[in-house]
Amino acid sequence: MTAIVTTLDNGLRVASLAMPGLETAAVGLYVDTGSRLEPQAAHGVAHMLEHMVFKGTRRRTARQIAEEIEAVGGQLNAYTGRDQTSFYARVLADDLPLGVDMIADLVTEPLFDAGELAREREVVLQELGQARDTPDDIIFDNLQEVAYPGQLLGRSILGTEESIQALSDTDMRDWLTGHYRGHSMVLAAAGKVDHAALVGMARERLGMIPAGARPVHEAARYGGGEHRDERESEQTHVTLALPGVPALHDDYYPLMLFSTALGGGMSSRLFQAVREERGLVYSIYSYLAPFADTGLMTLYLGTGPETAGEAVHLTLDTLLGAATDLAAAELDRAKAQLKASVFMGLESCAGLSEQLGRQLLIYNRVVPTAEIIERIDAVTLAEVSAAAQRMLTAGPLAMASVGPSVDVPAIDRLQARLQ
Repeated sequence: MTAIVTTLDNGLRVASLAMPGLETAAVGLYVDTGSRLEPQAAHGVAHMLEHMVFKGTRRRTARQIAEEIEAVGGQLNAYTGRDQTSFYARVLADDLPLGVDMIADLVTEPLFDAGELAREREVVLQELGQARDTPDDIIFDNLQEVAYPGQLLGRSILGTEESIQALSDTDMRDWLTGHYRGHSMVLAAAGKVDHAALVGMARERLGMIPAGARPVHEAARYGGGEHRDERESEQTHVTLALPGVPALHDDYYPLMLFSTALGGGMSSRLFQAVREERGLVYSIYSYLAPFADTGLMTLYLGTGPETAGEAVHLTLDTLLGAATDLAAAELDRAKAQLKASVFMGLESCAGLSEQLGRQLLIYNRVVPTAEIIERIDAVTLAEVSAAAQRMLTAGPLAMASVGPSVDVPAIDRLQARLQ
């Protein structure tokens, strides 16, 4: 399977990957903008826009949007991140023109009706409330704020009660016209797709989007520190983080493999040491989250209040041990896990569509699967250890907890253990 990419006159790239044997297709519009680019006075506008485009366009009411896509058995959705925003559809192959048309409708002709905005504010406020009531959800927003204090990258994607109430239709129109530009967008499809036909659809429905790129985001500045939410709870949730790297960094693959070996599955060091051997936690894992110009290595554990201190100390000790004495067998298992994940992703047209879009936004090219596998296989044990050591000294520890944390050590004590 080989991806094909065509660039329209306005800079918008159209990518496709034909998958023989399928009768379905996935298509998405991937936009190189997210919550970290919002003006201070319009916190939450990227996410609110994602909601509001589904509330009606010049060609379709909110009800028509829902009924048209479901009348063909399709799915239409969107999500907002800190660096990117996506609108995507999954349909039968014959209905791909409808999927493209509806996605284009959302981003080129939204109404932003004042009455609908008032109602949708309440929906987003409920979403915010639900997130705050979910400890293992809100804790990651708290950690992000600690890791990037006083910065747009550190703010919640959803916004706050005050900022959500203050958002206007003008804020959304300004965001749309300023950020949804041709050079910042990729239309990507995978499945039973004809590339020439897809390009024709894109030119007709998205060719009028102005050329150019979205504004430049502020450079990330990692901070560190701690945030404790001392609410009553039967469980204590703790997250720890250290500076990671963006996807284009030389340490990306070594740290991805380190994170996988450390906490990426049931055979990982954290799972075996903290959960299986000591029974201190129900859930524990680690992951590397890359952003455009930075990243976070994050560890999460859910434990009882009475075992939280012991669990955190053992988690930190396990991290330090893995950074110095990771075994070849552990690295081999991590490589097998990552490669299996890559190959399994090739079986989903929705996953491939997203992969095409994200790769073009991040790398400015489609990265062949063989190259990804080669990069994973080429990483040595020495490179993993060196990258892990650089991470440990790149910045201070960040920590967030939700639930009783009297036994969770202070951040300065944990930082001292790292040193």
